Amino acid sequence: MDARPAAQSHTLPAHIVLLLAIAVFINYVDRGNLATAGPQLKDELGLSNAQFGALGSAFFLSYAPLQLVAGWLAQRFDVRYVLAGGLVIWATATSLVGLASSFTALVALRLLLGVGESVTYPCNSRLLAQRSPEHQRGRANGVIAGCQALGPTFGTLVGGSVMAQFGWRAAFVGFGLISLLWLLPWFLATRGGTTVAGVDHGPPLSYLRLFKERAIWGASLGQFFSTYSFYLVLSWMPLILVKSYGYSMQEMSRIGAGVYALYALSSFTMGWASDRWIMAGASANRVRKTMLVGGLVGIAILMLICASAVATSGVLVLAATAVLFGTQTPNIFAISQTLGGPRAAGQWMGVQNFVGNIAGVVAPFVTGLVIDHTHGFYWAFVIAALVTLLGCLAFGLLIPRIEPIKWTTAA
Repeated sequence: MDARPAAQSHTLPAHIVLLLAIAVFINYVDRGNLATAGPQLKDELGLSNAQFGALGSAFFLSYAPLQLVAGWLAQRFDVRYVLAGGLVIWATATSLVGLASSFTALVALRLLLGVGESVTYPCNSRLLAQRSPEHQRGRANGVIAGCQALGPTFGTLVGGSVMAQFGWRAAFVGFGLISLLWLLPWFLATRGGTTVAGVDHGPPLSYLRLFKERAIWGASLGQFFSTYSFYLVLSWMPLILVKSYGYSMQEMSRIGAGVYALYALSSFTMGWASDRWIMAGASANRVRKTMLVGGLVGIAILMLICASAVATSGVLVLAATAVLFGTQTPNIFAISQTLGGPRAAGQWMGVQNFVGNIAGVVAPFVTGLVIDHTHGFYWAFVIAALVTLLGCLAFGLLIPRIEPIKWTTAA
């Protein structure tokens, strides 16, 4: 196997990867608290299902399109400052939600939250593409994806308990302020900067150049189709558990935490397994496509089963779905870093995450509309299954091969 010593000599230190993962953890705690607060918040403010779904979508109305701006920033400036600035914005927005008293105010703050969180994944992708060789990206992305899952785990378990005792407002104020504590270790760990001095991969590319690549459309549409089901679960699971399955807030928080914990464990495991498979001689193309396409087929089947499941059986199906989500996230991140390479990974992830996170706009809102019109979750899950199957075509056929694109000097 090509050891690529030049890349390994500048491998991203483990403590930097850990801090990136913790930032993602905070990211998902803060964005997921709305779903956990749903049963209380809807009743207090008198929101309809469609309005609550619109709140879930509002975050992505700013988060998704700003991925392009975030990718541009991450590719041109030291991510040390780009990522820190984003965290300050999203932590402030989280705290202010606890003071909001109207649907309009909540929409505005969810939009601001999306502005701050938009920089996270383009920054991560730029660093990992530049400083992590292919056979180490699975583990690094697995750690980040695992913390992405642990965010809702913590937010659902701890946040649900805090909300049950002190109310949803106190939880939002507290979590927002605590998020700011991440800045101190980040600035201490990155005092020398985050990029590799003396390593030149060429000038940043234009978005027009990226849009000419067929692979970027396959990766972007694949992420959209593969994350639709994830965002349905992220936005609606607390309400499904409480309103449809009859669990209490405390029971919901424990069940939800368990589902997300399985997702985290699966992400860690699948990231490690993908590295081992590549080190054993398999190509990145074979490893990534097998895990992505195989996982999507399983998720689609489970969504169909979930459509008719109730209570205990529904929880078991959601748990199994969480395990298969772990086949997706580390590999979705890794393909942007492989295809874009050090010269374009930040912007590539910006495009991919822009298209992919439109699912975060569509899934919560469509689900709310479907529930209001059908008075149940059956057709919402059927739609999710069909959308998920389209991801197999995007990853399997639209991306010719998952391998570094050779950018010309003048590209």
